[in-house]
Amino acid sequence: MMRTTLKGGLVAAALLAAAPAFAQGSGSTTLDAIKARGTLICGIAGAVPGFSLPDSKGVMQGLDADTCRTVAAAVFGDATKVKFTPLTSTNRFTALQSGEVDMLSRSTTWTLGREASLGLEFAGVNYYDGTGFLVKKALGVKDAKELNGATVCVQPGTSTELADADFFRLNNLKFTPILIQDQAEIEGAFLSGRCDAYSTDSSALATFRATQPNKDDFLLLPNIISKEPLGPVVRKGDDKWFDIVRWTYFATVAAEEYGVDSKNVDEMFTTSTNPDIRRLLGAEGDLGKQLGLDVKFAYNVIKQVGNFGEYWNRNIAVLGVPRGINNVWTKGGLHYAPPLR
Repeated sequence: MMRTTLKGGLVAAALLAAAPAFAQGSGSTTLDAIKARGTLICGIAGAVPGFSLPDSKGVMQGLDADTCRTVAAAVFGDATKVKFTPLTSTNRFTALQSGEVDMLSRSTTWTLGREASLGLEFAGVNYYDGTGFLVKKALGVKDAKELNGATVCVQPGTSTELADADFFRLNNLKFTPILIQDQAEIEGAFLSGRCDAYSTDSSALATFRATQPNKDDFLLLPNIISKEPLGPVVRKGDDKWFDIVRWTYFATVAAEEYGVDSKNVDEMFTTSTNPDIRRLLGAEGDLGKQLGLDVKFAYNVIKQVGNFGEYWNRNIAVLGVPRGINNVWTKGGLHYAPPLR
């Protein structure tokens, strides 16, 4: 009896000793580390037009880069407090697992295998995509099922690699994968004729084609051979940080649905009588505090980065990629935010 009491007392003492330290923090070890550092470290690809690519002034631009900025704006009230870390398709998960980066925003596909076995969680989908094939028109191919015996450039360690293998096997076709890790090298290999087709997410193929001076010489085949929901990723075990990344994205989607953007957000904050808008912007309620953030976290995100449609338009639409299923649900798309209340 004495041993049980002693053991219980030791456990209770340990819990009491730990309680003040926990109470002083945010409830998120990741958020506390980010605040102490003063910068969000975000893993990106760094070489994909429309998603993450430095402009002529060296400023990282793209949908994935802006996703990082929205989180920095939510955490710090300053979208510029983010460090972009370029990662490859093979080292991206290790970098997140090890704590080298705080989150991934790197055109990464949400799959059961990745979420169940890697200790990672997907916080949302910022692009509904699918694996496709890009060919030169001179090849004379108009459908992926005509690629029997083709060489196909693909990055190793990606969901594309598996999708291609499944597609060719399912259709009793043969192909030779040319595995190249570096983004610039794989694009160069395709342009030089080293491979007959270039396979990756159709969005990346469309943006790559759009940036070529002879873009009409290339054909994006109509086949979409897989589902590729892309989105930000965090480590498992820090639910508060997961909530912040997820609800920051939802806030940008809700803002587009409500018609709140970077140009009218100040007016909406002051004059809107819509309870949903007022809660979103922090004009009433304490949604931000529930996340461990400022009550105006979403206001800061929208003011500095924009709603989802704004950063879609400046990064993706300008390359001629149709919105399609990547529209908000009120316009026939799949982007849908649960209630912010």
